[in-house]
Amino acid sequence: MSRSILLIEDEPGLVLTLKDRLTREGYEVDASPDGNQGLASALRGQADLIILDLMLPGRSGLDICRDLRQKGIETPILMLTARGQTVDKVLGLKLGADDYMTKPFEMPELLARVEVLMRRNRNTTGPGAAFYNFGDIEVDLRRASATRAGESIALSTREFELLRYFIEHRGAAISRDELLSNVWHYDAGTTTRTVDVHVAWLSAVDPDGPRLGIQVPGIAELLPSASGIASISTTC
Repeated sequence: MSRSILLIEDEPGLVLTLKDRLTREGYEVDASPDGNQGLASALRGQADLIILDLMLPGRSGLDICRDLRQKGIETPILMLTARGQTVDKVLGLKLGADDYMTKPFEMPELLARVEVLMRRNRNTTGPGAAFYNFGDIEVDLRRASATRAGESIALSTREFELLRYFIEHRGAAISRDELLSNVWHYDAGTTTRTVDVHVAWLSAVDPDGPRLGIQVPGIAELLPSASGIASISTTC
């Protein structure tokens, strides 16, 4: 069965190149040249993956990403950003994008990222699901939800997967490569800072809503251990 990709991109040359290569790799590719058309196509929920440019006519990629997640569309999103758009990259991940690539990029790397996102298991309701609390934070792995002092914590799918991994490996030293392999399902040696961005966001305390406030020496350390979750530290 063919896997489908929705490409939301307004550069005709890049669209032609990506459609040609992805089609030769066995994907079905539908392209939208502007943000409004792209959002409408994405809301149909027929794509297995969305490749989304941030700078689009009609509606920005950030707006599309936000609107899709708010409407419950969990299709993996690979963002394409221009060099130097660091703030937009972070914001895109915060809004629910799964990964990003900076233009210009190498086609083999894009194909690898696409394959990883395609085979990623987004199911968070495994047989080992359980309920945990530490301090004023409560995490329900079965319902994929978290609260702090009774208030819901807004976590993206990837953030919750990362939190789940920390909880399930509490007390263990975890490397960036291990997180890339087991949470992102990337091959060993993949170079990306997406782990750092996600951990940093998971660690932050959002003034507009409760966050986990995980302390991060190196990569991550989850505290306290007194209420059932041992400290988790990772190495760079």
